[in-house]
Amino acid sequence: MNITKQWNQEDSEWIRQRLIEYNSAQLPEEIKHPVQQVSFIMRNEDEDIVGGVTGTIFWQTLHVNFLWLDASVRGLGYGKQLMRDIEQLAIDQACRLIQLDTFSFQAPEFYIALGYEVVGVIHGHPTPEHQQYYLKKSLTV
Repeated sequence: MNITKQWNQEDSEWIRQRLIEYNSAQLPEEIKHPVQQVSFIMRNEDEDIVGGVTGTIFWQTLHVNFLWLDASVRGLGYGKQLMRDIEQLAIDQACRLIQLDTFSFQAPEFYIALGYEVVGVIHGHPTPEHQQYYLKKSLTV
């Protein structure tokens, strides 16, 4: 055996595909469907992007990747609207769960107020003064 330190996109993708194949073999057919990238984008009257939410749907789960609002539109309810929109999409796509992560300097209280449950915290990340929160929301479908 020979282990080498390297980065090669093709080799990395090969390893990723092997793990996907293994995972797929462990799961029932009813939750297998193609991975779907989703987003809702908010633009101002000049068509500039001022907010949005992106996610990935797989295994009957929506993972919220990013929620961002420009400072000019924060605190006006647009974050809640974007989350409602993506949550409804998750329900329409028969998702059973939404999961996301956020940092203490971002919005853990925002998600908790929307009904998300903290399921894990990494203290001291990304700096000793901060935490990373992992949250979930179960959906009724």
